[in-house]
Amino acid sequence: MRMVVPYFQKFPPRMFKSSYNLVTNKVFRFRKTNLTKTIYRAICFEPNSLREGLLCRVKTPSIDSFDKVTIVGAGMVGVACANAILFQKISSHVAIVDAFPKKLEGEGMDYCHSSVFLDDPYVEYDTDFCVSSNSKVVIITAGARQIKGETRLELVQKNVNIIKNIVPPLVQYSPNAVFLVVTNPVDILSWVTWKVSGLPYNRIIGSGCHLDSARLRSLISERLGVASKCVNAFIIGEHGDNQVPLWSGVNVAGVLFRDIMPTIGLEMDQEGWSELITDNVKAGATVRCLKGYSNTAIGLTAADITRDILRNCPAVKSVSTMIQGHHGIHHEMFLSLPCTLGENGVSQVIRMRITEHEKNLFQKSAEIVYNIQKGLKIS
Repeated sequence: MRMVVPYFQKFPPRMFKSSYNLVTNKVFRFRKTNLTKTIYRAICFEPNSLREGLLCRVKTPSIDSFDKVTIVGAGMVGVACANAILFQKISSHVAIVDAFPKKLEGEGMDYCHSSVFLDDPYVEYDTDFCVSSNSKVVIITAGARQIKGETRLELVQKNVNIIKNIVPPLVQYSPNAVFLVVTNPVDILSWVTWKVSGLPYNRIIGSGCHLDSARLRSLISERLGVASKCVNAFIIGEHGDNQVPLWSGVNVAGVLFRDIMPTIGLEMDQEGWSELITDNVKAGATVRCLKGYSNTAIGLTAADITRDILRNCPAVKSVSTMIQGHHGIHHEMFLSLPCTLGENGVSQVIRMRITEHEKNLFQKSAEIVYNIQKGLKIS
């Protein structure tokens, strides 16, 4: 609660001492003539509280910041996103929105207890979307989990309905924000977010294949015995079973794998590099089977994208964006392609020189996603 302080109480004691130094006797004489207690307190500076005695207010600090990030959903993934952003000091102002107040309060207390180690970030939380006001980036992690006997299409429609309910108020409170969609199926829900938000498509980003690309780089690095950051590899298309690895461009230090092994990633590949893609597709499900959920890697993925947006860094990442007009796709839909990012979301889409085989796989991936997308109810 903000306390209104009379103007004259804002001055430090030494200012009053110099001002009233020549009229000390008059002050006491005024006191005898029933001078108000408020004025007497101002002259002699008798604080009402420890805080008032310790701190001399000059100006009320502003809580508005240029790097505010809102995370919608305080589940395992939402908390992982918040942790990654706060621990790496990507943002000093994080808001969390969730439907469960006790869960929110618990997470808020946890961050409060951690503030000494995080350089005192401003973390706020509420069940009301107003807490997201004036965000620069809004990360959507809220969504329903698949239950036994439920079809994939039924799950998609449930999450579509969630997106339809939460996006309009988020846009109302943060009309200039970039929206980063993490909830699965991320490509379809990124498209739905774009449709219901009314925002230009460059300001809607899906985490897409950025994580899949990171996983592939990690798997390749294990085989080669080099650091994963030294491996350049991209996956495009759907974030899921129909992801498309661009083996034609995989390289280390500029040395293309295809120049050494022309059949790499193909059926006639004798070293079985294509098996890495099978492992890559199953990676998320394997983690969920072992620990019950997957959150750390996707949290870092979202934080990495958020960093580039807030810092206006034109890094290239394979994220879900509008692909109409790219590689023979004519439908309005979102899939992953390598893009440069910035303060307005997607700045540029890289014109990839892919092989005919890779192009066919990309178009097949798009067809599968579009067949699901066209059966959804978004109006």
